[in-house]
Amino acid sequence: MIQAIFFDFNGVIIDDEPLQLAAYKEVLAEQGITLTESDYYAALGMDDRRFVQAAFERANQPLSEELYARIAEGKTLRHRKLIEELPLFPGVVNFLKAAAREFSLGLVSMANKDEIDYVLERARLSSLFRVIVSAENVSSCKPSPECYAAALQKLNEKRSEERRLPVLAGECLVIEDSPPGIISGTEAGMHTLGLTNTVSAEELRAAGAEVVSASLADWTVDAVHHVFGSKR
Repeated sequence: MIQAIFFDFNGVIIDDEPLQLAAYKEVLAEQGITLTESDYYAALGMDDRRFVQAAFERANQPLSEELYARIAEGKTLRHRKLIEELPLFPGVVNFLKAAAREFSLGLVSMANKDEIDYVLERARLSSLFRVIVSAENVSSCKPSPECYAAALQKLNEKRSEERRLPVLAGECLVIEDSPPGIISGTEAGMHTLGLTNTVSAEELRAAGAEVVSASLADWTVDAVHHVFGSKR
């Protein structure tokens, strides 16, 4: 039985992958680096630092810590301007509120915590998540299972303080929009639901998604129990 649900952020809660691409295009163009759509989507699952490093390596340009800090700050500022009207996915708020009454919720993303907190606070969703794992909390990006393992550990530490039994990996559901995220959740021993918000159903299934769906608006708490309750 599912006890906890871990959500990816960009592409699952907020519909901003194209906006992330636009922000990165602008800030990298200032350094004479061209970013293509294929470059961006081939790097799903990377954190900002590794993404920028990869862009500079493709361009055969050096990247200092000072320059990276300027690029990261500039990208965050541009991103915030682009999400002035918060582009949350249809149905996501209702699903999160319903799920939080039944499951322990976590957010597991390779985005930086400032961007995550900014969106969650504006959307008034922060209180729904018991744990948040961001790029700052792990050393390896998706598809490494490290981030989901870290989220489960953090959740179980809280449950231990409450004198509650730990949640097992097989009692967790991961909701992702990218193949690296699906692989990450699977290798952490968790169930996976792939959303076709960013890539095709075929790509998500090829990565190992147990179930693929078009939208969280189609899901309820009962559906989670029904679909995943009998698995494994």
